[in-house]
Amino acid sequence: MVVLIVLLASMLAYRAAGRLGVDGLNSWQSAATYALATMLLFTATTHFTSMREDFVRMMPPWIPRPRAIVYFTGLAEIAGALGLMFPRTRREAGLVLIAFFVAVFPANIRAARSGLTLRGRPPTPLWLRAPMQLLFIFIAWWASR
Repeated sequence: MVVLIVLLASMLAYRAAGRLGVDGLNSWQSAATYALATMLLFTATTHFTSMREDFVRMMPPWIPRPRAIVYFTGLAEIAGALGLMFPRTRREAGLVLIAFFVAVFPANIRAARSGLTLRGRPPTPLWLRAPMQLLFIFIAWWASR
């Protein structure tokens, strides 16, 4: 849920900055693009904190070397965020992020169904997480247009 708050709050802040005359933030599309990048940077940091162990437990059992995958996905989120920030790489970053959001969703399903905790709290329930994932995919697609 915190991730959704970061996304929406940063989108509103970027759009407000655009209304105040900041170039590059003069549309909802650009605000959403930078908000997604902000959210990705926020979530990426958790892959390198003690929370990484929660992510390791989220991995489906068929995933080899789950700790390495957690580090890799954190780096992938950073790369995706940086790619969104530059017009020359935005299209490719958006398309790769769509694949990324689809690829990581099984771990979210596992977390929700198996009763795992994230920082001692239950993960976002699937009835909310699935629409959130679709929102992330939509914004990545919108950014890549």
